[in-house]
Amino acid sequence: MARTIAKDYSEKRAHILKTAARVFAEQGFARASMTQVAQECGISKANIYHYYSGKDALLFDILDSYLATLRDRLATVPEEGSAEKRFSALVREALLAYEGMDHEHQIQTEGLPLLPQEQQETLRGYQRDMVGQFSSVLTEIAPDVFEGDARKLRAATMSVFGMLNWFYMWNRSAGTEAREDYAKLVARMTLGGVASI
Repeated sequence: MARTIAKDYSEKRAHILKTAARVFAEQGFARASMTQVAQECGISKANIYHYYSGKDALLFDILDSYLATLRDRLATVPEEGSAEKRFSALVREALLAYEGMDHEHQIQTEGLPLLPQEQQETLRGYQRDMVGQFSSVLTEIAPDVFEGDARKLRAATMSVFGMLNWFYMWNRSAGTEAREDYAKLVARMTLGGVASI
């Protein structure tokens, strides 16, 4: 007889994902074990295998949930209004989405290349979607600068992500107000240069 899904399956799965992300970030994915994850979750090793077949499956689900949620959050930025306002909103939403997701963000670099190619492509697809959202609005803001120059557009777009990731690296405990203030600084500096801030 097939095993039924517990009523609190989604909550337990979310707890496992959050805990495993912390364990993988603190220990390194290669050194971390399913036993450690189970212990940190407060469940048996057998129970964790009810949810995930192994570390790779767990890693993929962490990154898939994180990146899909981030991509979808950026996609909720309204299309109406000026491109400059949309750019500012994208920067703000990205910084707010990073809040509380330090471990998930951290394990991307180490973890993504360890996954099977098909799963890597799924995750990189989310990343490309987000880069595309920023690139599209930057092109709309400065078509004379970026249209026909993919290298320049990519450099500008990735520079914005570099500023966002700097905040993640050095201001992890910052709350919503600090993130919103920094989002304004990034938007102003990107759109108007240093003199605008």
